[in-house]
Amino acid sequence: MTQNAPEAVVIGSGPNGLAAAIELARGGVDVLVVEADDEVGGGTRSAELTRPGFLHDVCSAVHPMGVLSPFFRQLPLDRFGLEWIRPPASVAHPMPDGEAVMIWRDLERTAEALGRDGRRYRQLIAPLLRDPHGLLADAMGPLGIPSHPIQMTRFGLRAAFSANRLARLLFREDRARALLAGCAGHSVLPLSQPLTAALGVLFALTAHVDDWPVARGGSRSIAAALAGYLEHLGGRIETGRRITRLDELPAASVILFDTSPDQLASIGGEALPSRYRKRLGRYRYGPGAFKLDWALDGPIPWQDPRCLEASTVHVGGTLEEICASEKDMYAGRHSDRPYLILCQQSQFDASRAPAGQHTGYAYCHVPAGSTLDRTEVVEAQIERFAPGFRDRILARHVTTAADFEAHNPNYRGGAITGGVADALQLFNRPVTRLDPYSTPNPRLFICSAATPPGGGVHGLGGYYAARSALKRLGRRPAESRPI
Repeated sequence: MTQNAPEAVVIGSGPNGLAAAIELARGGVDVLVVEADDEVGGGTRSAELTRPGFLHDVCSAVHPMGVLSPFFRQLPLDRFGLEWIRPPASVAHPMPDGEAVMIWRDLERTAEALGRDGRRYRQLIAPLLRDPHGLLADAMGPLGIPSHPIQMTRFGLRAAFSANRLARLLFREDRARALLAGCAGHSVLPLSQPLTAALGVLFALTAHVDDWPVARGGSRSIAAALAGYLEHLGGRIETGRRITRLDELPAASVILFDTSPDQLASIGGEALPSRYRKRLGRYRYGPGAFKLDWALDGPIPWQDPRCLEASTVHVGGTLEEICASEKDMYAGRHSDRPYLILCQQSQFDASRAPAGQHTGYAYCHVPAGSTLDRTEVVEAQIERFAPGFRDRILARHVTTAADFEAHNPNYRGGAITGGVADALQLFNRPVTRLDPYSTPNPRLFICSAATPPGGGVHGLGGYYAARSALKRLGRRPAESRPI
């Protein structure tokens, strides 16, 4: 193959696009990645958003699925500069009385602090820890016959419930109920919906398998490591090149889209049947996100100082409060007391801020396309559990849901997780097909967060799409080749 005629092209250099390119390159395919932005990364970019010297993650911040990804764990990303920094605790969840409930890697330590619910929490998590990596490989893959059926059965007995129902059935006290609700809130769904318990249990489980880490030097370090490894394998990357039509690309044998379904339809154009394009047009993106980044003159003054030991703080109060917040956003309303996912990377990575100073990061879920500035209510919610927080703010950066889409067209309406992951669309994404990564055109594939297993920095959408493309090309799977 010549430099001008790659066998495969990947559109988009988010974690899934880079993962797809790596898997293709490991399979002996000459691959080119084209990226519209001037730098690679998609949701794993970092920038000085507030003041010089304060490094903020533009989208993704803490990476439980990254460190545990069955694909990333195969790759020598440490040789290309990726260093995971593990906090003492993964999650802190401050309660209205000021005391936080914590998730430590040690299951016993976590359970002991849950009072009379400790035994039930232990019974929920402990069986899944017998083979967590096998369970995660099955749970984070496309729909099919699981390789670890016993573990999946154990998981499925709990996962089918709504998070609200499971929390009320299992636990008797507010602390354990809130803990599960905070984990389930990552689903961007009302916690009354079926399968929201699945994500709550899965996130809690990951915190007992490994700590929820941050990447030293910002999330951009993940993208840099993936890009470095890809180039080591012979892959090429072109930035600053926005693709709007297929004829702008070289005549590759396969083209993979790390894009939203609507961009696949638009760029693919007549190369895709009109019926398929219409089905892509019915894809549901769901609510958006409103995000704040802060430059702070010191650590966040939590009422419970143990919150500073966690990379992630779920700010939302009780199960009832979190359920109300997520119900509002899904119904198109802005909550007065939003559930927040707050990250404090500089507590563990000194490269994020000048000495003695800190960064802060928090987002809440909002109606799709929202342009409303939610700064006041977000900061008021943090003040409930960290009095004096506002006094620490040196500067702030606001990103509305509309801003997210303007920054990255993959975030349709500000949907940073790639689309609704409910029972109807979790595996049937972007459309119902035996191979969800393929399209009716044998040359075209989709590898974004709009494919199973959905959002998150894990590269698995790219990995599975690349394996589908390798099969189409008649190439051996990467496992038969050394890393």
